[in-house]
Amino acid sequence: MWVIQLKHWRRGAAIYRQLRALGAPSHEVQQVAANSRRWRRNSGQLLNSVLNLAYFDQLGVPRLS
Repeated sequence: MWVIQLKHWRRGAAIYRQLRALGAPSHEVQQVAANSRRWRRNSGQLLNSVLNLAYFDQLGVPRLS
């Protein structure tokens, strides 16, 4: 689901701003924003910790499993 969220944010500046607002560390967010079009590469620990199930529950996204 985090890949869909990154696609919605599209540009590196928007990804940086949104992840920083969620409390992610600046250095790691810079790496993710620099690779904004490489969604699979950004699947590391940062996105799994920031964009977790609680985040998507808050957005109202239904669980498929």
